[in-house]
Amino acid sequence: MNAIANRQYETLIVSSTDNILTVTLNRPRKKNAMSFNVVEELITLAGRVKKDKTIRAVILNGAEETFCAGIDLGDLNHPKNQVFAAWELLKPWQSSFQRVCLVWRDVPVPVIAVLEGYCIGAGLQLALACDVRISHPDCKLSIMEAKWGLVPDMGLTQSALGVVREDVLKELAMTARIVDASEAKELGLVSHCSESPLEQALTLASEFSERSPDAVLASKRVINAMHHQSAITLYKEKMWQLKMMLGRNRKLALRKAKQTSIAFGKRQFR
Repeated sequence: MNAIANRQYETLIVSSTDNILTVTLNRPRKKNAMSFNVVEELITLAGRVKKDKTIRAVILNGAEETFCAGIDLGDLNHPKNQVFAAWELLKPWQSSFQRVCLVWRDVPVPVIAVLEGYCIGAGLQLALACDVRISHPDCKLSIMEAKWGLVPDMGLTQSALGVVREDVLKELAMTARIVDASEAKELGLVSHCSESPLEQALTLASEFSERSPDAVLASKRVINAMHHQSAITLYKEKMWQLKMMLGRNRKLALRKAKQTSIAFGKRQFR
């Protein structure tokens, strides 16, 4: 077994077969919502993958047939985490919330996301940063942040570039609408639909493994270079998120999620 898979993780299950690493988000009682601990462990794991030249592909999935139901709002809103979250938005380089997604674009092997159950908010931003997305037909997908009065700030401006049309991305981000896998494939969010997405992912990973690892890496690097956003764009994600969190309509959005009759105030920003 690969040395990375031999390590102990609190929120992940990591296994290796034929140099294909399978990484499973393992918080099923929270529908694999992304806690601060998940963020830290995924970033650390990606760093280990970068250094291990034996790995040929990575598969990301979620425990108990759910990929990820978004950021863990309980964790995010806990008073003990507020200072950390504020610093992540204010610091001039990538936040941990952006890095946990974008780091998978940087690893030198193909990364395949297996989507089942729910792929929402942070989950969808993580999936979009992967090289290929294979979804079960029953999976539900959404850029959910607008429902909570927030803006996608986990590297979406970079990971979705060249993957999803700009008008489609705007509509999904502005409405927080939930789409099924069939529509998601038509819109470009999903690469393939399959009744057995993990099995198809393993087959595809094996295909990658049959090619020169340097040729596979080069293909990933040059194609990613076709669509690249500057660090300023990622910083704008964070600055707008900070505005949303401090704005008047953010509080109303939280109330409206429970009581649809709540009306928003006038637009605060320009």
